[in-house]
Amino acid sequence: MLWATLAYSLGITAGAYLWRPALWWVIAGAAFIVFAAYFNRRRSLFGWGLALAAIFLGAALHIQLRRSTTGVDTSIDAYADRQELQITAHVTRDGHLQPAGFNEVKENVDVETEEIEAADGDTEPVHSGIRLGIYGPRSNDAEADDSYTALNANSAMPVFHYGDRIRFTAKLRLPRNFRNPGAFDYQGYLADRDIAALGSTKIESVERLPGFYGSRIALWRSRMHRGIVAKVHQLWHPREAALIDAMVIGEEAFIDRDTRVDFQRSGTYHVLVVSGMNVSVLAFVVFWTLRRLRLADVPATLLTVGFCVAYAFTTEVGAPVWRATLMCTIYLITRLLYRDRAMLNALAAAALGLLIFDPRQLFTPSFQMTFVCVLIVAAIGIPILQRTSQLQKQALANWDSIDYAAFLPPRRCAASRGPAVHRGTDYTLHRCRMGSPRGSHYHGILSGGMGNCSSSPLSCRRALLFPWRTTFTAPPPWASRLTRSWFP
Repeated sequence: MLWATLAYSLGITAGAYLWRPALWWVIAGAAFIVFAAYFNRRRSLFGWGLALAAIFLGAALHIQLRRSTTGVDTSIDAYADRQELQITAHVTRDGHLQPAGFNEVKENVDVETEEIEAADGDTEPVHSGIRLGIYGPRSNDAEADDSYTALNANSAMPVFHYGDRIRFTAKLRLPRNFRNPGAFDYQGYLADRDIAALGSTKIESVERLPGFYGSRIALWRSRMHRGIVAKVHQLWHPREAALIDAMVIGEEAFIDRDTRVDFQRSGTYHVLVVSGMNVSVLAFVVFWTLRRLRLADVPATLLTVGFCVAYAFTTEVGAPVWRATLMCTIYLITRLLYRDRAMLNALAAAALGLLIFDPRQLFTPSFQMTFVCVLIVAAIGIPILQRTSQLQKQALANWDSIDYAAFLPPRRCAASRGPAVHRGTDYTLHRCRMGSPRGSHYHGILSGGMGNCSSSPLSCRRALLFPWRTTFTAPPPWASRLTRSWFP
């Protein structure tokens, strides 16, 4: 699975920078598939390489077809010249009241247009996303309190929710990026959220229309998200509530500029971003609790996956959370099927699924950082542990059992060197040696070392120095002198 994912990633990179007609990719991919099937039984290694080449070509074709059809409707660009427009639209993301200028309140809301009427009276159906800023006066009761609860309770300005239909008069403009090297890609950020233009208006120019536009599932998600935000702001101070909103459900609308800059300068801004860590913590707590309640593996796994999916659905963050949810689901399902839970396979399967869904994810920093970090842990960290301290950990299990070592591999059969004096150690050592010829190079498991303390000071000294031996480092001189003084 890992090799297939790497081939698919290389194909996406080649397709992004080396344009070729789509027919070329199709013919080459079909030829490689035919040859891979032919050599599958004759030369399996050669056929396997041809299959990877076919995956490479399929990925190149995928990215080129995906780039030819952009996901953002830019038909509204012709109207984004700051002329006065009357727009009929529906809300796609809930609005939030925030303090703006002097004695003013601002509500940011994402809408999708239905039709646009220009100044000359022409009306055209346009379906594009707009990030709209609605400004209104602040009520006298809310002047001294900028909290979420006070603004929503005392402000005369209505809050628009998902599915509401509105008609407003506004001037539109296109988003732009600063040309500084490494600057934030604001246009790409809005494009990922299907936003093609920016606009602003006064609350007096906004009219709520009857009816609902949208899906019921998205409406339920919006209500859950809104309910969590309201509860958080009821329990905490506005500054702390804004941080909790960002860390728990990914709502960054209430973080002020100064707080955002402070976290960026300190290098801890990732704390305010919902990522795979949140999903991992949730999955661990839920699964551990269900298993402590004596729930069987199957229902515990299904409930854990359900909680993770519900959390990813509620946060509305997007790809990072769904990546972690997919990896967690694959890991738990392989555990449920009693298969070897290779982290590299779970990582590769999650990456491949996301790249098939959206190949452009390969070029996003979030995707690259997530999978490179986990790949380093899975491909380097875990093998090192399996070849070092994991051996001693398995040897320490049931160290007082005589028969346990007979079922261990030779390297695990010996946790410490030393003369086998105890009868149980002699029996264990014999069973280890009978298991493999290499077992003769090792002497006794930890049970022998602990059982021989009364008759072999050398075993006691080596047992006390066990922490340094497991890490393949020499014990400090003071520890060696201390153990020699205790067991001369």
